[in-house]
Amino acid sequence: MKKRRAFLARSLLATTMLALGRTALAHGGAMHSADKSTADKHAATKAAAGAAEQQEWGIAGDAAAVARTIPVVMTDAMRFEPDRVEVRLGETVRFAHRNNGQVMHEMVIGTPAALTEHAELMMKFPGMEHDEPWMAHVAPGGSGEIVWHFNRAGAFQFACLIPGHFQAGMVGSIVVAAA
Repeated sequence: MKKRRAFLARSLLATTMLALGRTALAHGGAMHSADKSTADKHAATKAAAGAAEQQEWGIAGDAAAVARTIPVVMTDAMRFEPDRVEVRLGETVRFAHRNNGQVMHEMVIGTPAALTEHAELMMKFPGMEHDEPWMAHVAPGGSGEIVWHFNRAGAFQFACLIPGHFQAGMVGSIVVAAA
């Protein structure tokens, strides 16, 4: 009986979120595919819609302003390589992801609190889909990217929030220091 109530409660919550138009918490694999033209079209659509939204950890970056590219490898050992990144305040960075594993991975940038909260939601709703500029879903053997402008100094993180991955330690750190 408890399982049925929990299922009904989750269903009601999911329906309510959709009804309120809060579909921003979604992992759309199609939008983060290895197909560069699809990713480019999606980025152009978001830019045209004014989708860049300031976050505590920065804002979506302009690909033309990228100062450097940082390769990030995702592994089935539930690790990122590298697991620590340093950037300068005001720098726009391209994170170029490569999933060397056999399972789906992702990179989500945020504050430790935001990532922990989101990871908890992902455990409750593993099929949750979202597509934000600070997130990249990468299929096994695939690649993806995030272009991010770090306009806030501080200590931030990146993590794989697929259920079980965050809990297994698939987390890295980003230090944004004044120039």
